[in-house]
Amino acid sequence: MRASRTLACALGAAVVALAACSGGVSRPGTPPIGGGKARSQIPFSGGSKDFGRQGPAAPVEGATPGGTITVHLPGAPGPDSLDPTAGWSVVGNAIQQALVSRSLTQYARDADGNPVLVPDLATDLGSHNEDYTEWTFTIRDDATWQDGSPVTPAEVAFGICRSLDVEQFPAGPGAQYSRTYFAGGSDYDGPYTGNDPGCDDYDAITVEGQDVTIEMEQPFPDMDYWGAVMAMGPAPLGDAADPIAYSQQPMATGPYLVESWSPDEELVLVRNDAWDARSDPARHQYPDRWVFKFNADQTMVDEMMLSGTSESRTSLATSLGPGRYTEADAVLGERLVQQSSPCVTTLAPDYSKIEEIEVRKALAYAYPYEDVWIADGEVPGVTRDYASSVMPPGMVGRHVFQVDGEQITYDPARSRALLSDAGHGDEPYPITMIYYELDPQARDAQDQITKGLEAGGFEVRAFPVQESPYNTWLNPDDELNQRLNVRGVNFCPAWPAGAALLPALLEGGAVFNTAGFDEPEVDEAMDRLATLPIGEQPEAWGELDEQVMTDYFPIIPTAYVNKLFVFGADIGNPTGDGSMGTPNYKDLYVVQ
Repeated sequence: MRASRTLACALGAAVVALAACSGGVSRPGTPPIGGGKARSQIPFSGGSKDFGRQGPAAPVEGATPGGTITVHLPGAPGPDSLDPTAGWSVVGNAIQQALVSRSLTQYARDADGNPVLVPDLATDLGSHNEDYTEWTFTIRDDATWQDGSPVTPAEVAFGICRSLDVEQFPAGPGAQYSRTYFAGGSDYDGPYTGNDPGCDDYDAITVEGQDVTIEMEQPFPDMDYWGAVMAMGPAPLGDAADPIAYSQQPMATGPYLVESWSPDEELVLVRNDAWDARSDPARHQYPDRWVFKFNADQTMVDEMMLSGTSESRTSLATSLGPGRYTEADAVLGERLVQQSSPCVTTLAPDYSKIEEIEVRKALAYAYPYEDVWIADGEVPGVTRDYASSVMPPGMVGRHVFQVDGEQITYDPARSRALLSDAGHGDEPYPITMIYYELDPQARDAQDQITKGLEAGGFEVRAFPVQESPYNTWLNPDDELNQRLNVRGVNFCPAWPAGAALLPALLEGGAVFNTAGFDEPEVDEAMDRLATLPIGEQPEAWGELDEQVMTDYFPIIPTAYVNKLFVFGADIGNPTGDGSMGTPNYKDLYVVQ
């Protein structure tokens, strides 16, 4: 899933807008800033499942109902759409999946804080045939919409079918996963584009009684994990789910419903009285109300949260400015939580325009990593750490390697030497990129990127945009996009496996392959990996990661991502969610 400051982590924020990273890793040769007292939450490495867990969710010790929790999200505009089929940002998905929109499966936390895959709208984690080319999910009969009507298997099937409509939902997760794995998915236009309002022309999703069965184009052993994305949930039949209206006011199936939404500003959720806790194995409904404030000013939020004002007591902040980390680390105790995430941030040189690997490596050496992180409000060694591979630490099968034998760090002299080796030593190499102008930190980060690249022998032309850079990067017909030769993508895989990460970033024609990397032998290798025995796949993905980065270096991993959350004094159970690297919204409460 994409991440950005407009839609979830920073690309170093150059082109900012925004599973498993390890927590608390430090930059080469330097300990993390501060005393390390922030409580680290366990990273997400996958594999833990509870097939038969049923509702209600076990109560959180000491939890009390009532009150309002206010969430401040500095620099994050929030979701582009509230339609669960369109949702594909960490910020929006974390809120909606935890509180508003249910799916086939979901994540809970075990007693040690580990993410555990458990049922949601399905009664279990699904059943499959011998080669994983057919999955069946039995839909529970006690889940309801916010109007009290039951969620039916037909509505679940329709919601899943909607994810195939890439014209209507071009940046939705179905464009990458549903169309790849569902039988005939790449040839089906979808219910809206294909003028098939009931999905009657698509026969790979069938309903019989309470069972929804999905046929696969290729073996898909991770379908139960993919089922935890809210696009794998229900949608009302007919005009009730018209994409334009539904993007503003979706029907809730979770413990909260949308009271109001001002895009880029505020989302307010209130209790959904029709939600039955007995139908839900993982969610709670402790607060009466949630208020999410997007694009919050980091300096003002830091001051409020650290000064102990009355407003701060029932608030939480999803980030902390680097200048306040030492202070916060010393005084907040368990209310400062460091959470690993499944995300990797990247710089994506256009593969058809920047053809020499030496130039792509020069960009990597000219990128001023720590200066960009600090300008973008990150804490080096705490919320950002140097990256060397696409697969992050903690992901099963990951290889530990360095493309150039040692960690690539900022080295403008090395950058200039590489440019000279590639025949570009006589004059600066031109770079065109964009950045999110409305975020002051993104502007500051772009300034650092420009300085670094220019010192490394590049000439930078950076265009400001007033909306998410993804709106430009993901539109091949956009005139500005066609002028760029460096883009970015910050990605958080839908589940913690190479199969969810590498194809999304490196397969020819993939939606989030903003580098335009296209090598048939790599595509063929990824196709072959899907047919390997399940036990051999993790190692094979790690090997492919190393091979592609060593032979082609098509994208530049600029950071592995951790997050810092600041919880007010009256927020109970201050914890993070390792499956997404976000606050643990399902289990928070207001101390009464």
